Amino acid sequence: MRKTDIWGTPLVLILILCLMGGLAHVSALSAAPVPESFSELAQRVGPAVVNISTEKVVKGRDRMREFFGPMPFPGPGGPGDPFRDFFERFFGDGPHPRDFKQRSLGSGFIIDPKGLIITNNHVIEGADKIKIKLAGGKEYQATVKGRDPKTDLALLQITANGPFPSLPLGDSDAIRVGDWVIAVGNPFGLGHTVTQGIISAKGRVIGAGPYDNFLQTDAAINPGNSGGPLLNLKGEVIGINTAIVAAGQGIGFAIPSNLAKSIIPQLMEKGKVTRGMLGVQVQVVTAELAKSFGLQEPMGALVAEVRPGTPAEKAGIKRGDIIIEFNGQPIKEMNELPRLVAATAPGTKATVKVLRDGKEKTFTLTVTELVDEPGSPGEPGQEVEELAGLTVDDLTPTLARRFGIRETKGAVVTRVAPGSPAAEAGLRPGDLVLEVNGAAVQSAADFQRLFSRVEKGSYARLLIKRQTHTLFITLEVPKE
Repeated sequence: MRKTDIWGTPLVLILILCLMGGLAHVSALSAAPVPESFSELAQRVGPAVVNISTEKVVKGRDRMREFFGPMPFPGPGGPGDPFRDFFERFFGDGPHPRDFKQRSLGSGFIIDPKGLIITNNHVIEGADKIKIKLAGGKEYQATVKGRDPKTDLALLQITANGPFPSLPLGDSDAIRVGDWVIAVGNPFGLGHTVTQGIISAKGRVIGAGPYDNFLQTDAAINPGNSGGPLLNLKGEVIGINTAIVAAGQGIGFAIPSNLAKSIIPQLMEKGKVTRGMLGVQVQVVTAELAKSFGLQEPMGALVAEVRPGTPAEKAGIKRGDIIIEFNGQPIKEMNELPRLVAATAPGTKATVKVLRDGKEKTFTLTVTELVDEPGSPGEPGQEVEELAGLTVDDLTPTLARRFGIRETKGAVVTRVAPGSPAAEAGLRPGDLVLEVNGAAVQSAADFQRLFSRVEKGSYARLLIKRQTHTLFITLEVPKE
């Protein structure tokens, strides 16, 4: 039998070439730049990162009014109040509660040599005084140029002449999962702390607001880091550090820089953000809903409600439509739609493509401005969010499963803004509100209606259920 020269066969040649290509690929991967140190980057960006300290005057609490709620007698502390002497004897609270100063710490970074600073809204919200400190130790006063609670961003102005060191805003869309990043900030008051990690995920929705689209990172972020920069290896800011998972380690979230880029011009010009509106309430298309609509997989945003007199109603969009495209941009999942619509300038003509009865339909409409009109159904909820830092929603089966609630109806706390009166009162996401000042709460609308009746500058007494415990919590209602 004649031996076969296997090295001359085309198949083996192909295998050898493939092997060589694989080795070349591995070599290319191993040649990818892995930083030996972040020291040069930290030294370059550090001067433009600032520590922010704020101060606000908090009105002293009338503990008797907190405990008992609104009293039928003149006062509090006035003549004819039979409970005042008894309460003061046992609790030692004087008739004239003293105001006190509340201080907090955060971070920020300069984006313009003239002294413009980006930080989180919750870092400076309600502050009477804002002081910033540079890496070299110099301190300056700052004022609020503009703020946007819905995205938790704020723009400050240093009240001194520059020039100041600044950082460029990079392209957060270009950052990839697995890319190196560093965070610089003021955790626990430890100024200009540098931590490193990678981008763990993109497009995270964590329930912080209506336009969630966070970058997730494992670079260490702690209380005090809020408002500080998350930077790529070029020294460009690709995120603003904003939130953490309190029960987790190595899980932090940053607002994408591209979102900040889109609203900074409005904050500079008007001090606030103007957003577009369609006039629809949408919900997630689950696998079960997709099947019921004849879809092979979940996609788009399901229209649950169309508000009267809005562009959506005038265009002919109906409840049950699934919006799959807005102005040429595909809508893969529900949370993409509010962000796209909000970023559209009022007065812009836009096309909306929907699925209705299995068929595609396209509507043309003019986007209007998103406003909270006085007396509108949404006003009390907006007031609760802005004044108390509390978001309350109707208890749905999804929220019940998420928070482990056995009840089938009620008003559940879904968000508590850091540093807000709700946070100071001890409220937590998952708390089920049963009463406000003794009145029963059966829905989020009940809570908003009852809260709107509470006198500003006083306290609302909430009865809540937290897991298996029922307890009272007093929530301060700021004057403004």
